[in-house]
Amino acid sequence: MLSGFSGYLAALRQRRAAFCDMGATATDHAIEVIWTEWLEDPDTLWQRVQSGAASAQDRIRFYGHMLIEMAQMSLDDGLVMQIHAGSKRNTNAHVMAQFGRDKGADIPVQTDWVRGLEALLNRVGNRADFTLILFTLDEATYARTLAPMAGHWPCLRIGPPWWFHDSPAGIARYFDQVVETAGYCNLAGFNDDTRAFLSIPARHDLWRRAVALHLAQQVSEGAFDVSDATHLAQELAVGLAQDAYRLGR
Repeated sequence: MLSGFSGYLAALRQRRAAFCDMGATATDHAIEVIWTEWLEDPDTLWQRVQSGAASAQDRIRFYGHMLIEMAQMSLDDGLVMQIHAGSKRNTNAHVMAQFGRDKGADIPVQTDWVRGLEALLNRVGNRADFTLILFTLDEATYARTLAPMAGHWPCLRIGPPWWFHDSPAGIARYFDQVVETAGYCNLAGFNDDTRAFLSIPARHDLWRRAVALHLAQQVSEGAFDVSDATHLAQELAVGLAQDAYRLGR
């Protein structure tokens, strides 16, 4: 039995330490509704959640507090924190019942990153030694919120196009929406968390080809010269991801 909320946190720290010992450099959190909130007395809500008596709003508030706790743990552990949001999972009930989870019925939903992350960012967001990488299926937020946020908060990086947006047109839209405001160095390069392992080489190849096309367009428009584009191509293919996930050069 856990000894209250403090015991719960201690158990999480213990498991995180085990993963760190095995070489992990990042955590990942899949969230449908983005909300963070610092609770002065989280133990009360924890008891309600554990007993099954918590309302839906109670759970949102508790998990909102836990995101901040996770951010603080990542800061203490030297781990990168990732959040995947803007996706309503398993929306096809028939497919879910017959084949189980993660069979392609995850659909984009509207995401409020600004209000949702406000409490977390005002607690740890100004720490340059903390890295939070944001991924979304809600493309409408790239230019409106994610690019300005990444351009301001020292901790933030924008993850690459996620799920079915890592396509030629999806990657082109991504660059068009984020680079002008966030720049290149606030991006996390490219990584792939697909379960379709045989697709990984093709997806990385597609990213590199899309990067080359984007940079060629920038050179043709006079944004920078070929030497800058050559440097950026290497960064977008390898360097930014190595830096974002603290893998070394």
